[in-house]
Amino acid sequence: MSKRYENKLIAMMPVRNESNRYLHGTLNHLSQWVDKIVVLDDASEDNTFNIAQRNKKTITYKNEQCMFKENESALRKKLWEFTVRQNPEWILAIDADEIFEDRIIDEIPLLINQDYYDAVYFRIFDFWSSDNYYRTDGAWNPWIKFSPFLIRYNPNIPYFWPNIEIHCGRFPKPCDDFIPYYSDIRIKHFGWANPKDHYAKFLFYQDKDIKLFGKTSPHTKSIIVPPKPCDLKMWKDTKRLSFLREAK
Repeated sequence: MSKRYENKLIAMMPVRNESNRYLHGTLNHLSQWVDKIVVLDDASEDNTFNIAQRNKKTITYKNEQCMFKENESALRKKLWEFTVRQNPEWILAIDADEIFEDRIIDEIPLLINQDYYDAVYFRIFDFWSSDNYYRTDGAWNPWIKFSPFLIRYNPNIPYFWPNIEIHCGRFPKPCDDFIPYYSDIRIKHFGWANPKDHYAKFLFYQDKDIKLFGKTSPHTKSIIVPPKPCDLKMWKDTKRLSFLREAK
């Protein structure tokens, strides 16, 4: 039964080799507005697990062998099972290089303490070769892409994960059929902010494309095609509604 107050929000996050990237900042930001963070370390070869473990709100697990490279859906299914053990009312699915803009801190109670909708969709902005500029051309355009990051958990629903090797989605079926709300709060994605990572990622996704579809997708090809200057936009934070916190 949906609750309109004091809903418990649990974040779930898969991680691998994140020690010199954004994990520390992402966890610190999440800690300001979620109740717990379930972290599944996918066989990291650095001190990612220790960084995650030091955060007071994390519940940490670690794989002995990497699952993501072989089957992303199996990894996310395992993470989901760890998460639902915490008896959440809402679940947030987020990666280690994704940070919501600060508006979420003030507005999250409004998003989860209601009984009108069961999923919240957000736009993700891909920062490109920089922590200040995001990409807007082609499939990188953030304005038309809303994705589910936050869902209401109902333990009476028979959830299941499709066996999809890559790009399986963040939630099991039938979460994509939940009544949605489309939020204008934005997510900053820093996975492409370091240009040194681009070629290795291109090779990974190219191999997956060829294996699964027999050819390289235009989106994958665009990784190694530098965007035009006009296709990079400077990030500007939107104004926080701090009075929502102060009114509590």
